[in-house]
Amino acid sequence: MRQDTTRKTVDTTAKDSAVSILPPNKTIAKRLESKTNMVNPEKLSTFPAISLQQYLKGEAAGVYVNEPTSEPGTLQNMFIHGTSQPLLSAREVYATQPLIVLDGVPLVAEHPFAFDIQQYKYDRIGTATNTLATVQMANIESIEVLKGLDATAIYGPKGANGVIVLTSKGATTKRRITFDSYAGVVTPNAVTTVNGRFENNFRKQFSDKYTATGAFSNSDTYPLFLSDSLNNAFYGPSNWNDLYYGSQAIYSVNASISGGDERANFSFQLGDTKSGGIADNTKMDRYNARFLLNMKPLEWFTFSAMVNADRLLRDRNRNVRDRLAQVNYIPDLSTPLAPNKDKYQLYLDQFDGGFDNNKNNLVNGYAKFGIDLGKFKFVTTYNIDYNEGYRDIFYPRTLLQTTNYASNYFGYNERTTIDNVATYDYQINKDHKFNFTLGNVIQYDFYRYTYDYAYKGSNDFIKLNLLNSDPTKSNYLTPIVYKSQLIYKFLDKTQNNQLSFYGKADYLLKDKYTFSLLLRADGSSNQQPTNRWFYSPVLSAGWDLKKDLFANKNSISELSLHASIGRMGRYENFDNYAQGPQYTAFVGFSGNLITPGYDGLATLSRPYSAGYVPYNLKWAYTDQASLGIDGEFLNKRLYLSLQGYYKHDKNMLLGVPSAAEYGYASVIQNGMAIRNTGIDATITGVIFPHENKFSWTSTVNINLNHNTLTALPGGLSQLVIGDKLLQVGKAVDSYWLLTNQGIYNTDAEVPTVAGKKMTYNGIILKTGDPRWKDLNGDNQITNADKTLQGHALPVVAGGWSNDIGYKKWTLGVNFYYNIGRQLLNQDMANKFDFYNREGLNDINSVKEITFWEKRGDYSKYPIYNPASAVAPYQINQDLFLENASFIKLRTLSLGYDLTDVMKKKHSNIHKFYVYGSVNNVFTLTKYTGQDPELVDYTGYDTGYGMQIPRTYILGVKIDL
Repeated sequence: MRQDTTRKTVDTTAKDSAVSILPPNKTIAKRLESKTNMVNPEKLSTFPAISLQQYLKGEAAGVYVNEPTSEPGTLQNMFIHGTSQPLLSAREVYATQPLIVLDGVPLVAEHPFAFDIQQYKYDRIGTATNTLATVQMANIESIEVLKGLDATAIYGPKGANGVIVLTSKGATTKRRITFDSYAGVVTPNAVTTVNGRFENNFRKQFSDKYTATGAFSNSDTYPLFLSDSLNNAFYGPSNWNDLYYGSQAIYSVNASISGGDERANFSFQLGDTKSGGIADNTKMDRYNARFLLNMKPLEWFTFSAMVNADRLLRDRNRNVRDRLAQVNYIPDLSTPLAPNKDKYQLYLDQFDGGFDNNKNNLVNGYAKFGIDLGKFKFVTTYNIDYNEGYRDIFYPRTLLQTTNYASNYFGYNERTTIDNVATYDYQINKDHKFNFTLGNVIQYDFYRYTYDYAYKGSNDFIKLNLLNSDPTKSNYLTPIVYKSQLIYKFLDKTQNNQLSFYGKADYLLKDKYTFSLLLRADGSSNQQPTNRWFYSPVLSAGWDLKKDLFANKNSISELSLHASIGRMGRYENFDNYAQGPQYTAFVGFSGNLITPGYDGLATLSRPYSAGYVPYNLKWAYTDQASLGIDGEFLNKRLYLSLQGYYKHDKNMLLGVPSAAEYGYASVIQNGMAIRNTGIDATITGVIFPHENKFSWTSTVNINLNHNTLTALPGGLSQLVIGDKLLQVGKAVDSYWLLTNQGIYNTDAEVPTVAGKKMTYNGIILKTGDPRWKDLNGDNQITNADKTLQGHALPVVAGGWSNDIGYKKWTLGVNFYYNIGRQLLNQDMANKFDFYNREGLNDINSVKEITFWEKRGDYSKYPIYNPASAVAPYQINQDLFLENASFIKLRTLSLGYDLTDVMKKKHSNIHKFYVYGSVNNVFTLTKYTGQDPELVDYTGYDTGYGMQIPRTYILGVKIDL
């Protein structure tokens, strides 16, 4: 994608040598790929991101990035051409993520099966660290975002959601040394803090309007923390933000050396990155190393090996909710954290008596053997990607009402791949050229974890669960510090295997017309024995309009048309459905997920809550088609890439409420289908060419996507799952809400039909209740009056970049935008629903220290009776639905090329570039919450998203 035509420093060092085994750059099939696939890693490398998702935000048409918090190292999601499933839980999010391929190695992500043993599902047990936080953009040579089956089919069913291909910089035949580094600071946005007096006055307006004595009922007890106006902890200075928010230093250092000759060469790289958060003293440190070796002992034989290793160390937040969810223990929540700085410091000091250590080790690599006999080539590759995580926790008694807590987690994810590819080039004459490919893939995925936690240790000084170590005694390996009855242990694994065969034929006619046909067979151990295999055809075609119709048109430099149509199986990531009815663990009486037992003997039970798994479940698959055009016009001053796509994911599994008479919550069935249609467009204008002293290139990328649920299992027209309504013909990312039309100021305003007042779920509406719209006219407000409204995912998304040059100066101005996205402001709903949430022994009653931060516009909400039995401030109404469209100035950068100056002093310098940038400069939005980006896949803004900081950096790039 020709986005950056500003002047560049000429790199005179040698590029990748012929020794390495790389995918060919010029093939018949490459003519069929859309030009919107390419992303410029050189520009991205100056952005201080810590994850691949952050790098790609707004950089490629059709890619939407969801960043629910800026806490360093946390999970983020990517969606290419919309979502293929309703996003009901972490399972569906995992199943809709694109495949990431780094140097030919298909990366494995952390499997969400561990959520099965969690009572609260905010974060996965373990480190919950983003495994894509290992990408060091300074080492990346190219990025391709593959979206349609014409490009992704070669990767099989695991690429059905799209594929992002990263290729690292390779070895060279001449010595080359590079150095990339930046240093800077992240800074928080200003916040408005409040104290008990503000909160008391906020609540007083409700009691003044609806009570005579200040109590809504005889049993009401005013919160203790607001009852004493002389309590300086709550009514004094609200200066907690001095301890919670703060600037942190960040830096990144990356160096590499490569060299060799035409027979053997190598590349070695080392890097260290520190990413600091702006709140709660969060941060992540990354250490990485990479070694590449290419050897060519024979003219026709090549060997290549690569090892890439990363170490991630993460300091997590100290949120009350996340801590309680981890320990499965809810203490007395009647008194929240105080907004006073001194009191808050006392709370933070308690963490010094414990620890929360999170570390991840990640290794991937390959060994390739290539045979090149001219027209015939054969490459066999052994790939492995392995990542492991450790989390060790100890919380002292002072954090849990005299109950201490310890836990230990170790888990790993491993993907091993054997990939064999043979190609043959055949040319009848200059008008007829063929390329034939045969391939075979064998892939093994294995996921495992061990996890245990314990309560009530003997003291806070011994922070480990020590065991009796004398093997000669009867108490060998029994716990010393914690009682056996209060120790919970878990061990689980899941695995799946894939075997694939494919054949591909590419045909080029007269250097104008291109045709490609791929046929593949994929077998999966996660499919039931009667339906192990899926067979996929994909057909693509291209037409070079420039050569065929506009050869003499000088105003047209390039113009091509490409189209594709095909079907591909969707990989099933969960082995739960592979064998039909099954047994599993269940929930014990304590609320903790345990293996049930009888009379001291372990037993198993049916998965009643997870759903009944029948026999004869089949593969889900995706039908896709695309039509695109790419062109360069006006002497390469204007570039246009436009692609329309159709993606219809069919026969997907869904739990349908049924079989209740047997104790099951649902039955798993095939039959759900979701269609995504849309347009990807990239337009680049060279306003002033880079040959001039002053240059300016502007690029806009845009994606317009529309998703529709087209079928449900069993021919159902609609289905209610939790608070979501899935309705055929409607979008799957819409909210199911009541329509709010104001307030009933008197009982007389409540509609009366046949002498009966309007009700909400059988409760008579009264003064101070919401005026919800009665859609069906039955004088009752029920679920039948809810409608599907808004979209949790943007309808339009993209970016706008501007590269301006003057002599040796370069200025970059990059915007990122979402349009047509709505959010439910759960944070505001919680604020107004204080009556129903106050002091309950429920995790939803937790108040974080950020409770004492004023967010949003309170004046836009009616003053309902908070004690009403109809729950007037419930979230499932459009009162809290807000327009979350935004445009953000993401990066403002300025650089200067010192190469010519430095060459006069040191002739071996090939590049010396210095730059500075400001990131996350401003956001234009109508959204009244914290930030329209800081929301997870549900679209509910809980207020837990940590601010995306404004970042200031200075950096340098040197090539020797």
